[in-house]
Amino acid sequence: MENLHLFGVAIGLGLIVIGAGLGIGRFTAATAEAIARQPSAAAQITAAVNLPLFLLEGVAILAEVFALLILLLAA
Repeated sequence: MENLHLFGVAIGLGLIVIGAGLGIGRFTAATAEAIARQPSAAAQITAAVNLPLFLLEGVAILAEVFALLILLLAA
């Protein structure tokens, strides 16, 4: 019972990866659909989507770092 934090970190890391993957996948699918509808606006659509994708990826990386810090500092 003293190693329950390991299970918590494992579940947290799994949820982080699944959430980030689903978010990036939905964003990319919506972008591809928008570009398919308006091929002439591909540059503007891509430029508008880059920042939120980078922020989503950054939040996922930070969450992973925090989960690993909990794992290392709790030991």
